[in-house]
Amino acid sequence: MDFKIVFSDIDGTILNSEHRMLKGTLDAIFALKKANIPFVIATARGPSGVRPIFKRYGFTCPMICYSGALIIDENDKIMYSEGFDVDDARDIISYIEAEKIDCTWNIYSEELWIVNDRNDRLVRAEEEIVEVCATEGGIELLPKDAIIGKLLCICEPEAICGIENELKKRFPKLSIVKSSDVLLEIMGKGITKADGVRRVCSYMNIPPEKAVAFGDHFNDAEMLRSVGFPFLMGNAPEELKKEFSCVIGSNDDESISEAFRSIGLLLE
Repeated sequence: MDFKIVFSDIDGTILNSEHRMLKGTLDAIFALKKANIPFVIATARGPSGVRPIFKRYGFTCPMICYSGALIIDENDKIMYSEGFDVDDARDIISYIEAEKIDCTWNIYSEELWIVNDRNDRLVRAEEEIVEVCATEGGIELLPKDAIIGKLLCICEPEAICGIENELKKRFPKLSIVKSSDVLLEIMGKGITKADGVRRVCSYMNIPPEKAVAFGDHFNDAEMLRSVGFPFLMGNAPEELKKEFSCVIGSNDDESISEAFRSIGLLLE
């Protein structure tokens, strides 16, 4: 198949259940580099949560962070930054706390990750996964002109759908989508991974129909719809599997390397 660029989610996709990359996946990334085919991370993580992956596995690439709100090129320069303002973030947090919504909030602005309690077990778990330490404090740590890439709600699995519906009703001008069974991402209206994919493709003068994308959850769905060669992981929710025909194996198997072989990428 004639593909010119590859986009991939991180968690549940290029990382397995132990948050590590399988050998075949890493081999595929280096094979893409050898073939001069750009590989681009497209993640809900911030840049500080992507760089430990680069360091561990010995590569760098452009990254679409905060599900499209921040795009950084291979030389670590910001290409695009969009989001919502500090007042919007304050409104969301005030609502969560006033209504006693059962979740832990996190604010992300470029490199900064703010939480109100680093001792919260949900925050500790997230720190361990992304290998980054949060900054404890409140919204007052942000400058007034800060761009909020996303506000993350970490929820219990049984509560997340109700919280998602409640926040969507209260804040219709924002994009709110699940990225896992416990993570609820809140971004500026219209910000999606698909928008990030289109921006990167336009910058590189590559049509999206020549793009490959891998993803595993609801925040990947629009990205998968926007490219010519979408691959949904086998560990994705059943609802997504009903929509996408190209479902591959799980992130705990060599599914990504097998998918690349099926579309003509030769791995050594």
